[in-house]
Amino acid sequence: MAQNASEILHNVWLNSDDRRHPLVNSLVTVTCVLGTISTVFAGFPSLHAVSVWTGLVGIVSGGWGQYISVTTSERFALILSLAMCGVGFYIGMAHGAFW
Repeated sequence: MAQNASEILHNVWLNSDDRRHPLVNSLVTVTCVLGTISTVFAGFPSLHAVSVWTGLVGIVSGGWGQYISVTTSERFALILSLAMCGVGFYIGMAHGAFW
């Protein structure tokens, strides 16, 4: 059975049990993107609202991903992304809360 290179790479990265987990993989991606946005915008005090809201949404999506994750690599990526969301959220809160 022939496989594409992208299928092989995808199996190596998050789906280490050789099964598809599209919902959890989507949550990992969303949490990682939101964590990056939240952390970057936390460095700009005038953009504290963006940092707080993206951090909060990332914490919720990452928490749900942790709850339903199956493999260790999914959990590892979610924990790193959750840490970024938390840092952005708390620094944004220190700069001026939600508004």
